[in-house]
Amino acid sequence: MFWTKIFRTRQDLVVAICDEGLLGKEINHDKIKVKISKDFYGGKLISEHVAIRLLEKATIANLFGKEIVDIAERNGFIISENAILIDGIPHAQFVKIKY
Repeated sequence: MFWTKIFRTRQDLVVAICDEGLLGKEINHDKIKVKISKDFYGGKLISEHVAIRLLEKATIANLFGKEIVDIAERNGFIISENAILIDGIPHAQFVKIKY
């Protein structure tokens, strides 16, 4: 299961998804603290199937966690070389450019 929150702008559908167990955690990378906040990720608890459907619709996505980053890679939304590790936790983002 995953936490997600959706943000709509005039032109974009921004989808933030994190692994269920990461919500509310603060992680450290060098001198930078990153909070996987309820305000940004904690809208609704969803299944893998729903996560994939949201990633298909998203124009921008922000992903935190091994499970969701693996799903995004397996389904062609990202490539592993573009994911980073922050305190050992995978993080990825993508933007779809429409012409």
